[in-house]
Amino acid sequence: MRKNFGPQSWLFPMPVLIIGTYGEEDEPNAMNAAWGGIHNDNQIAVCIDPPHKTAENLQKRGFFTVSCGTAETVVACDYVGIVSGNKEPAKVEKAGLHARKGEFADAPVFDELPFCLECKLVSFDPKTGCTVGEILNISAADAILGADGKVSLEKFRPIIYDPVHHNYHTMGAVAGKAFCDGKKISE
Repeated sequence: MRKNFGPQSWLFPMPVLIIGTYGEEDEPNAMNAAWGGIHNDNQIAVCIDPPHKTAENLQKRGFFTVSCGTAETVVACDYVGIVSGNKEPAKVEKAGLHARKGEFADAPVFDELPFCLECKLVSFDPKTGCTVGEILNISAADAILGADGKVSLEKFRPIIYDPVHHNYHTMGAVAGKAFCDGKKISE
């Protein structure tokens, strides 16, 4: 048996993406966007509603950052999602986030968010808010790197959004090995 829910905006997992932009006076802005993911080999797509301050900023400046929310930053990440930059220009400061200019993009990198994609705007659809960016660089704080020099999910602790119950969760335990476990069927 299965239960039908009709069309919904549900997909699991939904990453908690914090989109960073600069305004005209170089003031940093951040918004929480749960709808997004890798679009192509070197591109990311996110949904940013046209009335958002972030949409205005990225159309004027042409650059943005995408950081992942973490268990340690859940309050700040939720805050930048429920407060509009159009109404609260100091929301980044109020959230307790500290911004510095990206090395590859004219957009803020937030010190408290340890994983960041610096992106150049490729396209923005003013009707749907579908935003595509070219990934110029990915940076990760040393604190989330494992012994192999790569990002360790156990140290990183990114959060995901549950669109059904409106909760944030941390990533779980390893369930299998990609590009390997499926080979058992063909052996």
